[in-house]
Amino acid sequence: MRILQPEGWPRPKGYANAIEVRGRTIYVAGLIGWNEEERFVAKDLPGQFEQILRNLVALLAEGGAGPEHVVRMTWYVTDKQDYLRELRRIGEIYRSIMGKVFPTMAVVQVVALMEDEALIEIETTAVVPD
Repeated sequence: MRILQPEGWPRPKGYANAIEVRGRTIYVAGLIGWNEEERFVAKDLPGQFEQILRNLVALLAEGGAGPEHVVRMTWYVTDKQDYLRELRRIGEIYRSIMGKVFPTMAVVQVVALMEDEALIEIETTAVVPD
């Protein structure tokens, strides 16, 4: 994996602008913050976010991958202001589960998600090197 960072560009915080990779690709569907029984244990954004990352790590492991192989994440949040308020806690949770992995990312506010209790949904792409 090679992070593409043009000379003179400011380094993004918590993500990469571009990454070059080769290998076997794993596409993870949009995950929401429910557990393996499809129940929401957490009602708040950080709690649902933590569950998503735990679910993501479990799915990646099934494909012989880990957080270090994640190259792209798209986050859909239902409340931008809640996301910004909780950003510090979200960052702490992210680092505790994902480590120092900073893939390309986009965060988008949406009107709603398909599950009424869901506050966040994350799609992920991982690449395991050849």
